[in-house]
Amino acid sequence: MAEQTHVLFVEDDDVIREATQLALERDGFAVTAMPDGLSGLEAFRADRPDIALLDVMVPGLDGVSLCRRIRDESTVPVIMLSARADSIDVVLGLEAGADDYVTKPFDGAVLVARIRAVLRRFGHASGGDSRAEEAGAAGAGGVLTFGELVIDTEGMEVQKSGVPVALTPTEMRLLLEFSSAPGTVLSRDKLLERVWDYGWGGDTRVVDVHVQRLRTKIGQDHIETVRGFGYKLKA
Repeated sequence: MAEQTHVLFVEDDDVIREATQLALERDGFAVTAMPDGLSGLEAFRADRPDIALLDVMVPGLDGVSLCRRIRDESTVPVIMLSARADSIDVVLGLEAGADDYVTKPFDGAVLVARIRAVLRRFGHASGGDSRAEEAGAAGAGGVLTFGELVIDTEGMEVQKSGVPVALTPTEMRLLLEFSSAPGTVLSRDKLLERVWDYGWGGDTRVVDVHVQRLRTKIGQDHIETVRGFGYKLKA
């Protein structure tokens, strides 16, 4: 029997927490549910879950701060839960290192689909991504070089001027998409489809924030904004 995926779920509303935990467990997930950020952080450190679902507005340590603490220690995928799609909390959560977000109230089936989409791309980022193999074919031994930026598409490692660059799996997949077609403009919708595995329209803020995070790590000049169209990696 396959090992269960372990979900850390931090939500202060008792009804939402219990109902969501039951729904996730019915879909085969093992769930640790916590009512506040501090207990959520303790559970994360003790259990090392496969994915974390964090409500933005929880007491003790809010979801955004908890996401930052988790990201300081791990690249485990994080999905933020926000009550308002237009809230600044969405952007703050993504900037803190979250990989995706879901707006409340949410349908249980939609949440499960988003969790599985995130887990699929994290599995891909560990070495099972066909686009990584395509990118690797363009460089010697799977190594691509763009100025001082070196991407090892087989070892899933990145260096800038000889110094290792720590990327989350989502950031790595985003960089692999760009590096597989340098000089080609990739639209936000295309990146949502390829990197976030969205088979439906998604919020392009997810793309914009991740591109900015990636630029901060690899250098602002490597990824160019093509206004009105998308982004491209400078060849």
